[in-house]
Amino acid sequence: MSPKTQSYKATNEHVKIIGRTHYSNDVLWLALSGGGVEFSFHGTKAEITLRGDAVASSGNNLARVGISVNGKRVIDDQVDQPLQSYTVFKSETAQTVTIRLIKLSEAAMSTVGIQEIAVDAADGIRPTPDEVHKIEFIGDSITCGYGVDDEVGLHSFSTATEDVTKTYAYLTAQQLHADYSMVSYSGYGIITGYTENDQKLTTHLIPDYYEKVGKSEGKFDDRVLPQDLRWDFRKFVPGLIVINLGTNDDSYTKEDTNKQMEYADQYVEFLKMVRRNNPHAPILCTLGIMGDRLYPFVEQAVKQYTLQTGDSNINAMKFDVQLEADGYAADFHPSQATHRKAADKLTAQIIELMEW
Repeated sequence: MSPKTQSYKATNEHVKIIGRTHYSNDVLWLALSGGGVEFSFHGTKAEITLRGDAVASSGNNLARVGISVNGKRVIDDQVDQPLQSYTVFKSETAQTVTIRLIKLSEAAMSTVGIQEIAVDAADGIRPTPDEVHKIEFIGDSITCGYGVDDEVGLHSFSTATEDVTKTYAYLTAQQLHADYSMVSYSGYGIITGYTENDQKLTTHLIPDYYEKVGKSEGKFDDRVLPQDLRWDFRKFVPGLIVINLGTNDDSYTKEDTNKQMEYADQYVEFLKMVRRNNPHAPILCTLGIMGDRLYPFVEQAVKQYTLQTGDSNINAMKFDVQLEADGYAADFHPSQATHRKAADKLTAQIIELMEW
């Protein structure tokens, strides 16, 4: 006889919370790429109910979620309903199971809430243990996995083809057995977002939203914008912060040294903001996957930051520029092969730097 079904909310008591999230009216809301939960239980069935935001009924750039059981993805869906339930596991005999739910698509377009987790399991559900290490990744479309599931360079953006679990950042965290938090937005930069008209796009700046839970068109509970909520930096204290920003700034700075210098100067200011909120974490500044023209100015920012603050707990690393031979994702973003290569390079660098 199966045990009576028990229902749980996605709180720390019951699940490991991954990334920046917001709990409101008994629902755990996810905005940023890679946000989610993980839990384990011994039982015969698990069902997860998700809440869509107002964007869910629009049919446009819906939130994409992936749910895996013991490391194998069983649900890959875009949430297009106010409430959506998934049977993620069912078995005749009780088994020990780990379930991970991840928001695969990025914050800017849509959010999704975890309403309820129901299991047939005598002892209920419990959070999976924390990993040994913790990394925060700060980035742009590359970190979001823009287009990674659409390896046709001429195709354009869709949340349907974003999958953060195939990115260099997620793969690095996996390889290092690290819990992670991602703060990434496609088209965002330090002094400008991606621009094609030589004018700055100042609505798309990471420093404006770094201290927020997220930034989205979608509202949590259809009431609260994530950008109206301050993030509590005590909730996730990284042992390392990896920054990968400059690809979009380069669309504006190009070869103009004055503009490149402005990028370096503002990068220093951003580093100060990151440090204020994370007093102890080493910082690793990276650039190069979609072009490395601004990389010398990343190095310069790192040097200037140390000169100005006396804080030398910071380094820089250049990624290899993506190769045509490895293919391209939508809008000539990095392919899965490029992400894997970048993850290997970053992992090796972190092992050397951190002695992990």
